[in-house]
Amino acid sequence: MTSREQILTAARALIDEYGWEKLTVRRLASEIGVGTTTLYSHLRDKEDLLFLLIYEYAEQIPHPELPSEPRERIVTAAVAIHDGLAAWPWAAEVLTTDGFIARLGDSFLWLVETILAGVVDAGCPQEQTVRIFRSIWYYTVGEILVRAHTRHRKMDEEDPTCLNPYFGNADGPLRHPTLAAVAGRWAALAGQDTFEQGLRAFVDGLLAQCLAHTSGTPGAGPS
Repeated sequence: MTSREQILTAARALIDEYGWEKLTVRRLASEIGVGTTTLYSHLRDKEDLLFLLIYEYAEQIPHPELPSEPRERIVTAAVAIHDGLAAWPWAAEVLTTDGFIARLGDSFLWLVETILAGVVDAGCPQEQTVRIFRSIWYYTVGEILVRAHTRHRKMDEEDPTCLNPYFGNADGPLRHPTLAAVAGRWAALAGQDTFEQGLRAFVDGLLAQCLAHTSGTPGAGPS
């Protein structure tokens, strides 16, 4: 007998070692020591397997204590999503297709609901909730994936001229002097964790735009 837990444990191990792109039902069956027909009695295809893994993982993301202010609730829920998926960046990559929400469970949907309700409570019309959530989601996933990919291709922090080929000429005048001024600190500065800081500014802008459109007053925004 092959249990769902056995299948998911073996799949997680293969992803950790080889990456999710290399995971196949045939390879998983070989790892467990069963025929592919046995696995197909538990799942439809590779995509179904990946979503089963993500569903199980997302259900374990802890629910934060929510503040009363709508903007802060939005930020708190988005940070919880970010921190949960940052430990499993391949899951964020799989979830880059619109419509993924329908495949996830109540625990993750609670975080989505918190963001949508926060948008409404901030004074935005309900039809704007999807647009604002999508914008926050794109920012969150983008940050996770960039950092995950960067870990595999670290810049040489010891070489202050490592960016010179992209912006200047060592034997002549610099074409991009502002880049030149920060070249030696680029890797260190880019490596700083500014997700929440950027998220707050992003949410403020989204809500301000929404409220200005709703009220018809240019520049109107959250107090």
